Amino acid sequence: MSEIKQTGQKRLVIVSGRAHPQLALDVAAHLETDVVHTDARTFANGEIYARYDESVRGADVFVIQSMPAPLNEHVMESLIMVDALKRASVKRITVVLPFYPYGRQDKKGRGREPISARLMADLYKAAGADRIMSVDLHAAQIQGFFDGPVDHLFAMPVLLEHFKQLDNTTLTVVSPDMGRVRVADIWSDKLDAPLAIIHKRRDPAVPNQVSVHEIVGEVEGRVCLIVDDLIDTGRTIAKAAQALKEAGALGVIVAATHAVFSDPAVELLQSEFIDQVVVTDTLPLPESKRFPTLTVLPIAPLLARAIYEVFDDGSVTSMFDGAA
Repeated sequence: MSEIKQTGQKRLVIVSGRAHPQLALDVAAHLETDVVHTDARTFANGEIYARYDESVRGADVFVIQSMPAPLNEHVMESLIMVDALKRASVKRITVVLPFYPYGRQDKKGRGREPISARLMADLYKAAGADRIMSVDLHAAQIQGFFDGPVDHLFAMPVLLEHFKQLDNTTLTVVSPDMGRVRVADIWSDKLDAPLAIIHKRRDPAVPNQVSVHEIVGEVEGRVCLIVDDLIDTGRTIAKAAQALKEAGALGVIVAATHAVFSDPAVELLQSEFIDQVVVTDTLPLPESKRFPTLTVLPIAPLLARAIYEVFDDGSVTSMFDGAA
């Protein structure tokens, strides 16, 4: 028998679902590699098929799949891609979900409700995923739903860099609800600006409807920066902006990581009460969902660095001022 060579070389492989292929290309460019082509098809009855055009045996594979509408199809496609990788004898599978599917269903608010965010984690584990990477989870507890490592990345450094030029002497950071106070508080520290909170009530039986009640904090004569993790229909943000302007705010800027932009978000975000909207491209934004006051910041550099740290057995935490 001939001697077996042990090269010890690791191989990084990037593959992409069909939801947001440009993001995967941008990540691969930052890593100075290519996206391995996936032969992905949808049959007439809706079944999805995926096969890789080259061998991935023994590779450290990162499956990048964003989750725009139709979300369920993209979830299923990514699960099938993971299953194909597992059966192709890869060394490790990391599912990169810039926008975590069903992240808002992270707990039971009423009886007989599902915890769908946990179900997603179970499905990826069952499919063969070893690790999950995501950006700005709606609730940090989702990290505990997956039986394996979860890299929770934060878009704050990307967004903060954009807002550094703002005059903090007239700036107030605003949390759109009580659930985002902790994040907004970090923003206020980073920007050295005071914090305001909008107290709202939401009818649990009526989705995407909210009524603003009162503003806690000083906003009169100030530029208000509303920070949130996602914008879906835009109703919450639009009502918050209107309340701020009516309370005497000079301007309202909205910053969010995930631009879900379900109808009628594009219309509402162009309201007279909102001066600027800044998001990242964790989700694809076609021209039909772009408007003059919208700024889209690239998330690929952040994802690429995190992927490299995982591949190189480095520290993802150190990317966010944490200990190495």
